[in-house]
Amino acid sequence: MAFLRLSLAVIGIAFGALIVWAVIVGDFWSEGSWLTTNPWGIVSLADLYFGFLLSAVVIAFFEKPTAAILWILPVPFLGNVWVVVWFIYRLPMLRARLKSR
Repeated sequence: MAFLRLSLAVIGIAFGALIVWAVIVGDFWSEGSWLTTNPWGIVSLADLYFGFLLSAVVIAFFEKPTAAILWILPVPFLGNVWVVVWFIYRLPMLRARLKSR
């Protein structure tokens, strides 16, 4: 369990660093326009937000309503980095609940 949590933390930090690098080096408004004009860019955005929706459903199943809202609201803005934080935080509880079934 500790190895999985550490692995998720390392991946989340690496992904966060990649986002920071892209923000510093790239120009999202000019380069990001490709996403909304290219069919595969649109598919990629749809896939991304569908993944956010699925993550929100999982979070909602495991959290109390107020906590779920607080965990879910940042997802569209912070992305999967935030979902990784939730998984690291809740992994022991997830494992225990899934194991008891």
